[in-house]
Amino acid sequence: MQEKYTPSDVEQSAQSHWKKIDAYTAVENNPRFPKGKYYACSMLPYPSGKLHMGHVRNYTINDMLARQLRMKGYNVLMPMGWDAFGLPAENAAIAYKKSPAEWTYANIEDMKSQMQPLGLAFDWTREVATCDPDYYRWNQWLFLKMLEKGVAYKKTQVVNWDPIDQTVLANEQVIDGRGWRSGALVEKREIPGYYFGITQYADELLNSIDDLDGWPEQVRTMQRNWIGKSEGVRFAFPHEIKDETGTLVQDGKMYVFTTRPDTIMGVTFCAVAAEHPIATLAAKNNATLAAFIEVCKAGGTTEAEMATKEKEGMPTGLFVTHPLTGEQVEVWVGNYVLMTYGDGAVMGVPAHDERDFAFAKKYNIAIKQVVAIEGESFTTDAWAESYGDKQRGLTVNSGKYDGLTFKATVDAVANDLVAKGLGEKKTTWRLRDWGISRQRYWGTPIPIIHCDSCGDVPVPYEDLPVVLPTDCIPDGSGNPLKHREDFLNVPCPKCGSPAHRETDTMDTFVDSSWYFMRYTCPDATTMVDERNDYWMAMDQYIGGVEHAVLHLLYARFWTKAMRDLGLVKIDEPFKNLFTQGMLLNESYYREDASGKKIWFYPNEIEVQHDDKGRPVSASLKSDGQPVQMGGIEKMSKSKNNVVEPKDIIEQFGADTARLFTMFAGPPDQSAAWSNSGVEGASRYLRRLWASALKLSGTIANGTAAPANYANDVKALRREVHLTLKQIDADYDRLQYNTVVSGAMKLLNTIESFKSEAEGSAAALREAFSILLRGLYPVCPHITHALWQELGLATELGEIIDAPWPLVDEAALVQDEIELMVQVNGKLRGSIKVAKDADKATIEATALANESVQKFMEGAAKKIIIVPGKLVNIVA
Repeated sequence: MQEKYTPSDVEQSAQSHWKKIDAYTAVENNPRFPKGKYYACSMLPYPSGKLHMGHVRNYTINDMLARQLRMKGYNVLMPMGWDAFGLPAENAAIAYKKSPAEWTYANIEDMKSQMQPLGLAFDWTREVATCDPDYYRWNQWLFLKMLEKGVAYKKTQVVNWDPIDQTVLANEQVIDGRGWRSGALVEKREIPGYYFGITQYADELLNSIDDLDGWPEQVRTMQRNWIGKSEGVRFAFPHEIKDETGTLVQDGKMYVFTTRPDTIMGVTFCAVAAEHPIATLAAKNNATLAAFIEVCKAGGTTEAEMATKEKEGMPTGLFVTHPLTGEQVEVWVGNYVLMTYGDGAVMGVPAHDERDFAFAKKYNIAIKQVVAIEGESFTTDAWAESYGDKQRGLTVNSGKYDGLTFKATVDAVANDLVAKGLGEKKTTWRLRDWGISRQRYWGTPIPIIHCDSCGDVPVPYEDLPVVLPTDCIPDGSGNPLKHREDFLNVPCPKCGSPAHRETDTMDTFVDSSWYFMRYTCPDATTMVDERNDYWMAMDQYIGGVEHAVLHLLYARFWTKAMRDLGLVKIDEPFKNLFTQGMLLNESYYREDASGKKIWFYPNEIEVQHDDKGRPVSASLKSDGQPVQMGGIEKMSKSKNNVVEPKDIIEQFGADTARLFTMFAGPPDQSAAWSNSGVEGASRYLRRLWASALKLSGTIANGTAAPANYANDVKALRREVHLTLKQIDADYDRLQYNTVVSGAMKLLNTIESFKSEAEGSAAALREAFSILLRGLYPVCPHITHALWQELGLATELGEIIDAPWPLVDEAALVQDEIELMVQVNGKLRGSIKVAKDADKATIEATALANESVQKFMEGAAKKIIIVPGKLVNIVA
């Protein structure tokens, strides 16, 4: 056994061995694993080219889970792949003047080479890259199947259009109404696009959330809120607003939907979206309003964006009629109203809606209370949460509805609106159908051919995949597919006439909605085969909470769509979900003349501290000039605060990198990077090696356990098995930071044991065996090496498949217990007695203790015994 722990030698040797024996290739129905399958998967990464220590943390969580469950007898699958399509590759292509394909595949190879030194137990035989035609052909295939079933369809959509770049922009790419790259004023355009009818599954997607017991409640709540089932009333405000031809706009009815029909008597204004027909009509003779509407149109198109932006409005000068009172209600244009949600109009009840309250205060609109809560007063000075409480209030200032509860008012108002032919009870959903068309190049081609005679013709199944050309180099002037004659021009599959392909590509969420199923059968000649039935549903999914809504929702929808097409037998894809925390690091920057932030790596910075060690300022090492301290941020390449695993592995080894990221904090919480913490992890592993070296002879001789252990050896075994019991529980709940704490405690216990009594060698061998197996999932290389060196493989086989240690309940039983002894309430010593000692024996032993006798003045007046804890002598 080498005297010095050399991580590079240990890790290279272990990895070479695992590669030689093909350790991580999973096989269905493997008889070696009696407990059956366990599918554990991390969300596939985007191949950006560089790993940072945040990635190491994420993948080590999965790796620990997989390794430990394999030891417990499960047939574990842990694959890896690449979410390889998307806009970043196009942006890189523009910047580096190379094709997205070249950039992407080079990054994949680079990231794989960075993963390899970490010793992650990935089954690379199942690797998937979503930009591979063998993969995305099935995106196209299922699209066509859903098109046949009516789950996929085509309609026009409102998009952000950059007139210079000639492309559609995502909402986050519109900054102050301008394109993020070109700076051009963004236009709202209606263009045709393809949709998936996810709303057809809205009820099932919502109801089955209740069955996802293995998901964090926070994520389940986010899913429910995004689906957003609302029960209320859709009703109309009649009006006499006519266009220039004298025709009533929208047949004289402006419809709204509300979940609070009990407040209908408190309406003091209505607001419509910028695209609403009433807004369009009002703007024709009002240049100021027309300009405001254009500003609104340049804003975002998502509900999330509307929720955070400053609420602004402008009156149209037009009025609608309150359906129950007959009062005239003014119509405003509001920048927070979306034409794509509901009917593009809302009723304004400032007294009982916080958004409407703020809007009314800003524009001096009347605020009328129509719901009151007993014992609470109402004021228009400031909003109070109770104003929106529908359950405790009674209707007031509402005529015939006064004194009614929420439900009673809703029923009465709905009945009256139905009687007038102006409304009905209705259920609405926040969820909208999934628009998958992207006017981008680097994505899955939509398999449609446009023919002047036949219209939109699906590509025949036998012609799939529609292969994306890989040599296009985008220049920022729009989708290069529009200029690729060899891609664009094809005969119509129906009539043979000249036609052209669809150049839109699919949203990359399509790629990530089912990759985990393709992992199970990557070489299948169908979308999935029977191997998918073996592995799915996935037992444990691991990823960031930032994907808690769209990715998971789309994956759930995709699974149900596949089920309804007879492809899978499951309703939900993921049994358990774990959302890991981020790894954080300090950030530093300067601002240039334009206000742009220039970020620096932490190793480029000199930090100044006060006399208490607190950081007070920082400067750049290269020029000595000040920089701003940006605080603790998520590790991100954009802020240059990443720590690359390559640097840590070269200095300390992969096991140290893994150990630190697990010990830094609970895996489901964010944790800060710490150079001193890395050094501490390295010291622990060197101690482990040194202790193994020191005890190697003893451990080698401890193969035979005695019939009876000496008391101090029993104490060692009890401590070891108590710690093992805690480690077991921590593994079960994925609290890997305390698993590491337990391993550290075990080493301390072993090092502090000095007895040479009968059975000590066997107990130390057992203790070290438990320590190495408990630590193996987090530090597989050093534990593999020590397992071999200490001869434990001869007894239990290689550590990768060694049986998980079982807690010996008999070892937890104490023959002797320790009791604290107090004299007149103050601690004066301790005694050891048999666990079943009687009261007289305990009293006599306590009184005979030398430390106790020093504080006794005469005979004891009273002795109080707290069983199992202490003895209090009153002298």
